[in-house]
Amino acid sequence: MIEQLTHSLTKISIPHLNILFLLGLALFGGTMGGRLFQKLRIPQVVGYIAMGIIIGESGLKIVGHDTIQALQPFSYFALGLIGFMIGGELKKSILIKYGKQFVSILLFEGITAFLAVSVLVGIAGTFLFKNWRFAWSLGLLLGAISSATAPAATTDVLVEYKARGPLTRTLLGIVAMDDGLALLLFAVASSIAGSLMGNIHKGIWKLFISPVYEIGVSLIIGIVSGLILSRILKRYTVRSRLLTFSIGMIFIVLGVALTVHADMLLASMTIGVIVVNFIPRKSEEVFKLVEGFTPPIYILFFVLVGAKLNVKNMTIPIVLLVCIYLIGRTAGKMFGANIGARLSGATKSVQKYLPLCLFSQAGVAIGLSILASNYFPGRIGGTILVIITATTLVVQIIGPSFVKMGVTRAGEVGLNITEEDFIHDTKVKDFMDKKVPLIYENMHLDKILNIFHESANLYYPVVDADKKLIGIITVDGIKRIFTETDVSELFLAVDLMEPATVSITPESSIYELKEILVKHHLEYLPVVNDDNKVVGFIERRIVDKTIATKIIKLQKQADLLEESL
Repeated sequence: MIEQLTHSLTKISIPHLNILFLLGLALFGGTMGGRLFQKLRIPQVVGYIAMGIIIGESGLKIVGHDTIQALQPFSYFALGLIGFMIGGELKKSILIKYGKQFVSILLFEGITAFLAVSVLVGIAGTFLFKNWRFAWSLGLLLGAISSATAPAATTDVLVEYKARGPLTRTLLGIVAMDDGLALLLFAVASSIAGSLMGNIHKGIWKLFISPVYEIGVSLIIGIVSGLILSRILKRYTVRSRLLTFSIGMIFIVLGVALTVHADMLLASMTIGVIVVNFIPRKSEEVFKLVEGFTPPIYILFFVLVGAKLNVKNMTIPIVLLVCIYLIGRTAGKMFGANIGARLSGATKSVQKYLPLCLFSQAGVAIGLSILASNYFPGRIGGTILVIITATTLVVQIIGPSFVKMGVTRAGEVGLNITEEDFIHDTKVKDFMDKKVPLIYENMHLDKILNIFHESANLYYPVVDADKKLIGIITVDGIKRIFTETDVSELFLAVDLMEPATVSITPESSIYELKEILVKHHLEYLPVVNDDNKVVGFIERRIVDKTIATKIIKLQKQADLLEESL
């Protein structure tokens, strides 16, 4: 047996061991980093990226370029899940009602950022490099890239803070459609830059055809796959199969998109749109299952984003252009989003706070910078790669915090809480009756009945002289005794009570409470401290009523935000 184990271990190469170790390090370290930043009231996604920077090429170099490349499929898979979940938010009713608003805001925020960065970099570059053709080519390409907004970090914050309302809805719509606009602007910018740099050749026409091809093929792949998946999911109710089919289809779509050079994010997003609109009832369970599957994939994705950020060759002109790019992109997106929201008649919260939520930049921007370096090898391509890498590092750290600030100020945090979220996050002490009448073990029947008369409770804890729990008296139990026994006998509480077989502590969650109630077929639980002294009492009917009231209240609050102007 030992020889077989030794033989098996010798077959595992060191690189494979490293990748397995680094997967664990990324997940464990990323989770710890996210938790630490969360305690500092900073979105946990910043902690994931920070951990990636520490172990990556800009930090300790534990994760090298080759390892990042080997783990690239995990990043693709994460993008596919993100696209699928975003697509699930774009229901037909929302698209019909708010589609024009989304498009209006998208065009203004994207094109304004494009113009601002192009002009500022073009002017500054002319002075820095003494070559206006180079400077304006660089400005146009960076301007096009600046129009892209990263959906991953944005949606992670919205999920973390359970955001719901007009700002959240609009933000999801914008980041869902951002890819297409960035690709089209990049095609135009590349064409003009090619003309300025004298690179006009047959290949330049591909820059016009490529975006149309990518968007069109991505939509076709997503629609066909979404229809197939919807028909399959209709036939099944087992949760494990629903999840397996959904994840499997996302993998297939990502693979096909990579093979035919289509946009993976757009293709997977289209699947989500099709599923949520063709099987609306079943899709709720499907998206909930996929959402529960995503946390480790998301953590790994953001750790890898941080790990591959590597800022080198930062000369003074490049540092100045990095600052100019950040100023132009930030100002352009903020001004454009505000104007677009005003002109499209968006709610006041969208007008005021959407400009704070569009800073994040990652996958699409980095992808376009790599594409630019391929189309324009040499000085332009290298400069763009350095600038986009450096600015991505900055905005990926500050962007999530601004998204949190926006949805918090808009009053949308915590409005997307489900019953399951609520029972996990709520403690027994928040629900329990702290002033429940106590019945002492030597109390006579007449005093017990007097307590029943003055209280609406159905269950009462029986305690000893030190208030330690010894049993439970129920109203139904008393009724049975009255009907089955000669009531003229002298009763004490100890004669009437039922044994207290289980109890719960104030710090336990409502989720634990409900599990105990179901397991022991109970409608109540006494709440005790570490010394078994009664500190409260809790009933299932009160818990269920309070939870239902809380969820309805949050839904009404979100609806009021939707209706406000």
